[in-house]
Amino acid sequence: MLVIAHKAISKAEGRTVRLSDVTAGERARALAAEHGRDPRHVEVVLRESAELVRAERGILICRTHHGLVCANAGVDASNAAADDELVMLPVDPDRSARALREHLAAERDVRPAVLVTDTFGRAWRLGQTDVAIGAAGIVPLEDWRGRRDAHGREMRATVVAVADAVAGAADLARSKDAGEPAVLVRGLGHHVSEADGPGAAALRRPLDEDLFG
Repeated sequence: MLVIAHKAISKAEGRTVRLSDVTAGERARALAAEHGRDPRHVEVVLRESAELVRAERGILICRTHHGLVCANAGVDASNAAADDELVMLPVDPDRSARALREHLAAERDVRPAVLVTDTFGRAWRLGQTDVAIGAAGIVPLEDWRGRRDAHGREMRATVVAVADAVAGAADLARSKDAGEPAVLVRGLGHHVSEADGPGAAALRRPLDEDLFG
């Protein structure tokens, strides 16, 4: 599997913006004043958001147009090329993963699973970990419901987030400040499929299953 941080993909796809080119709207200016933020940054966040889920203590929790719920709609300045540059998420991370997989097949005659990742916080947990926001060539969820545990009890709720588990493990193999966006993961060939599969979109919980909405 090839696990690659979305920043490398986003830059290649032109998903960057200079703050000097952004004009903040009324809503962005109001939120920025309330939460101590740069209104131009907030404007970009709002453009990348389908919904502002919560704004509290300077943090904007957004639902992106992809359906991801994360801080600032995934927009940030880390690893940006310029001081006033922001990097946004790929428009379609699953499509990006499929395209990279096809490129590797055509140019290198290899067809690994590809994961596109981003760093997310977790509700009610401190710290961040990488998760899969795009995927190709891997079944992102492994359903254990109906199987038996070691004591013979039927599992009724266990669905393993394989793609997220690989993304988190891969992040431990690279350094956030070393400019190393990609990790090659071996030994998990049983999770790699010839078909591209449903992508990381399969990991997103449907809105009608949201217990807190």
